[in-house]
Amino acid sequence: MRIWTSEHVFDHPWETVTTAAMQKYPNPMNPSVVGVDVLQRHVDAGGKLHSHRLLSTEWGIPAIVKSISFTNLVSVDERLVYKPHPQEPDKTVLTQEAIISVKGVSLSSYLEGLMANTISSNAKKGREALEWVINRLNAEIEEFAASARGTMRNSMAAAAFAEK
Repeated sequence: MRIWTSEHVFDHPWETVTTAAMQKYPNPMNPSVVGVDVLQRHVDAGGKLHSHRLLSTEWGIPAIVKSISFTNLVSVDERLVYKPHPQEPDKTVLTQEAIISVKGVSLSSYLEGLMANTISSNAKKGREALEWVINRLNAEIEEFAASARGTMRNSMAAAAFAEK
């Protein structure tokens, strides 16, 4: 068993980052992820959202594992925790952890290392994807606001014209 961990700080508030996390797929950084199935979701007594999701992809298993049919002996349990930054409220801390287990083969430690490297690379792409989603959401908000301002201007102009 190998445990991989990472921490990253986003320059966006928690609400923005978690909204983007729920809309992360599909994205151009992770084209192999075609969908996400929510297997279980609940809010605990402390108000924390727990979501057990399954990605529809070949995302984290190196080619060597797939090629020698060890997929039924491989387990990856990933956990992501998003928290508001303790000192800077406009930032969010993401802590990621993956527990990788390869059982029943003599190369298990080697394969776990390969998978940890793949997970690390994919985590970077995942953070880039969140930034992409955040930028897309911000652009949509700005477009909506501009459209609303235009509609208000047109309504005000029409009202002013009608008064004359």
